[in-house]
Amino acid sequence: MRRFLKSFVFAFNGLAYAFKTQLNFKIHCVAAVVVALFGIYVELATTEWLWIALAVFLVIASELINTAIEVLVDLISPEHQPKAGAIKDLAAATVLVIALLAICIALFIFVPKFS
Repeated sequence: MRRFLKSFVFAFNGLAYAFKTQLNFKIHCVAAVVVALFGIYVELATTEWLWIALAVFLVIASELINTAIEVLVDLISPEHQPKAGAIKDLAAATVLVIALLAICIALFIFVPKFS
């Protein structure tokens, strides 16, 4: 049981590392709070909240994976190499694609509230 509980400590350490070191992670967290407050303001339905939550958590999770890949690449290849750069670019592109999906979901949900 101790090992199980310690795994949560490691996970929270990862979140803290990302928050302390990654500007984009901070931006995504602030955006998540803003979207949540906006959702409360417009009184989203349960299914709308589910879509918003899915979008937010996908963005946050992809940003964490991107950070892990960047740290790993920096560890393995401290000097600049084109393939190492491509790996980091591909991981960042994943976050971009998921963030664009999140924006689309937000637009589909929030725009009709003001039409």
